[in-house]
Amino acid sequence: MRLGYNTWSMPTLSIDTAAAHLAKLGYDSLELTICPGWPTEATGLDRAERRRIRSLIADLGLHLTGCTGNTPVLVDGEAWPTARARLETYLDFIAEIQGHGERMYLATTSGLPAGSDPANAWDSSRNLLVERFGHLAAYASERGVTMHLEPHVMTAVRRAEDALWLLDQVAQPSLRLSLDISHFEVQGVDFREVVPRLIERTGAVEVKDERGVYPDFEFLIPGEGEMDYTGFLETLAQHRYEGSVSVEVSVFRQAIAGYDPLAAAATSYRVLAAAFAQAGVARG
Repeated sequence: MRLGYNTWSMPTLSIDTAAAHLAKLGYDSLELTICPGWPTEATGLDRAERRRIRSLIADLGLHLTGCTGNTPVLVDGEAWPTARARLETYLDFIAEIQGHGERMYLATTSGLPAGSDPANAWDSSRNLLVERFGHLAAYASERGVTMHLEPHVMTAVRRAEDALWLLDQVAQPSLRLSLDISHFEVQGVDFREVVPRLIERTGAVEVKDERGVYPDFEFLIPGEGEMDYTGFLETLAQHRYEGSVSVEVSVFRQAIAGYDPLAAAATSYRVLAAAFAQAGVARG
């Protein structure tokens, strides 16, 4: 496995500063955030800058796993063409920067219809999600990349059974899961239950720390909460997962006064590197 970091956690830093810091700390891989609000938002990067970023990451010894392009899919009919075009542009971006023989991914959540309760949004949304993720999966397949759905506690797709149903209905290998285990932990669902159910359909894994159970929960920096990273890594290894495990610091934690993206990355590295060692999981 690789120990990675998602630049979602670093919206105020240039990619040069972020990538150099992650490489110096010792991370193995990087997931690049390419949506609005980040300096690497894909539609603002010309071809030369895209190539420079890819070379920068590789030259620092980091493996670029894929991209976060979080754009809600559950928007009203008038807004969907704009959201769809943005996601297609992100898939084009990934196709352009991935290397020969690679199949990188774009990760997004389902989103949530306006005014809906996440706990009750699934039944009214699932058929529309099949249609829209089916389109995105087909487009990803044409471009030689992969579309990832991330189950998220605050969206319509939040339960393992719903994510699996959606993948089965779309029935395209180009649609897989990004498994951020924290979104199940804060629903009171232990990783030992989630991993066996989802790992075969998972293309990327993310972690953060957390405390509490929905609706009274917090997302935190690794080391601040209750997550058993050693046990989680052991469980992934038992189920033969070989990809990256990337840290993502939630925007809710970033919003707390005094958040330092460089310090958060350093703390996260210490906690996760120790967990890899304690779990006896080889990196790289």
